[in-house]
Amino acid sequence: MMRSSSSQMLLLRQCRRQFQRGGTTAVATSLGRRTAATTTTSTTIIPKQGALVSAPLRAGFATVADHDNHDDNDTTTTSILPTTSMNDLLFNPTPEHAALRSVLQDFVADRVEPQAIAYNEREEFNIDLFGELAGLGVVGLTVPEQYGGSGLGDATAVAILHEELSYSDPAFCLSYLAHSLLLTHNLAINGNDAQRQKYLPACSTAELIGGMAMSEPNAGTDVLGMQTTATPDNEQHPTQWTLQGTKLWITNGTLDGQTTGGLFLVYAKTGPQRTDVTLFLVEKDTPGFSLGQQIKQKLGMRASPTAELVLDNVVVPHANVVGPVNGATLCMMRNLEIERLGLAAMAIGIARRCLDDMKAYAGDRAAFGQRNLYRFGQVQQLLAESYANYRAGKAYVYGTARALDLHSTGNTLDADGVKLYSATMAKQVADAAIQVLGGNGYVGEYNVERLWRDAKLLEIGGGTNQSHHKNMARDLEKMGAATKLE
Repeated sequence: MMRSSSSQMLLLRQCRRQFQRGGTTAVATSLGRRTAATTTTSTTIIPKQGALVSAPLRAGFATVADHDNHDDNDTTTTSILPTTSMNDLLFNPTPEHAALRSVLQDFVADRVEPQAIAYNEREEFNIDLFGELAGLGVVGLTVPEQYGGSGLGDATAVAILHEELSYSDPAFCLSYLAHSLLLTHNLAINGNDAQRQKYLPACSTAELIGGMAMSEPNAGTDVLGMQTTATPDNEQHPTQWTLQGTKLWITNGTLDGQTTGGLFLVYAKTGPQRTDVTLFLVEKDTPGFSLGQQIKQKLGMRASPTAELVLDNVVVPHANVVGPVNGATLCMMRNLEIERLGLAAMAIGIARRCLDDMKAYAGDRAAFGQRNLYRFGQVQQLLAESYANYRAGKAYVYGTARALDLHSTGNTLDADGVKLYSATMAKQVADAAIQVLGGNGYVGEYNVERLWRDAKLLEIGGGTNQSHHKNMARDLEKMGAATKLE
């Protein structure tokens, strides 16, 4: 049974207080059934030798000899996986993170999972469910309490949320990312106090739902090649700006298929230099701001609305300029790092779900006189390699999250690298899941074909794989031979 809404909020408030104090106690006793369910209760094989191995490590690893000599016909449950305490060290570094994950897993199982297939088939965004998510206090996850947010968020909390939502519905999570990271977090970091006071409370409660408008018909990866312009009424002391242009591929660009979303951060050229870009707040119903079209029949992420937005002589006050004039490239870089981490964490959720579905199917399906598919080497390879790649990606995601400061830049190498690895990994794991399920994996009744389609976007959105290659090679070259990798 899912926790009541009030008990979930109480638990998240406890999380917030602990984050603010920097504590790691008090919340652990409130984790409920999810923590209990993940605690290893079966026999754990530990090394027979090696007194120098610490107790947690002894509890977490099997001896190679005992494992390799294990009888395939012995059905005794034996854990050879890391124990909960080892997983927590990496993926739930504090009790507050574990509590957050626990609440989200309950919410996803009881509220997100039942609606995922239907809303994806209809290509509709579940606004009511988004409101329920906001009721948990996680839509303004990284927004300080003084502006109506939860103040819960560090980068690890961001990763947890995106992983857990994507376990059932990556499309719903994509709309969450566009609103919570690209709009709300972006404004919380880069906006001034008046802008935060005006917009962040409504963004945190989902009274306003929107996103960020950067890409254009002829400017995707080449974002600085944008053609949308903003012209001031006075060069020296502007009081208002006029925006002209078209934005494309905008997540949450429309929520109803008829009108624009509620609020957007819009990037526009404001000077002759390539980097002369400024960030503006544009509200729904501003004269000249309209929905061009909703983009339908996408390969994946169908429950996340994508749209073209038109700015036809849209006048906004100077108070709507976010950050310095001609200085939005810094805002862009600050937000790209956390966006890419969020997308990488989505890949982890997709891969984890595919693995769960594939191993369940392999255990239930009898073939060629064998009791299940685990008896076949081809399936063993798909399962084993998928699991190893998933675990490598998850470790990379949470390792990067631990090092990421939400208020600064400077971790672009791993922000690029973690998305590059995890996006392709998730697509490959989803592909392996389809292969294990065979014909069943190819149809919509099972989840893996949808997850495979959703995973493909992660190799494009937020930076193509090829742009990550370029960025990473540039950063590695800057290191030079004298700087050794850790």
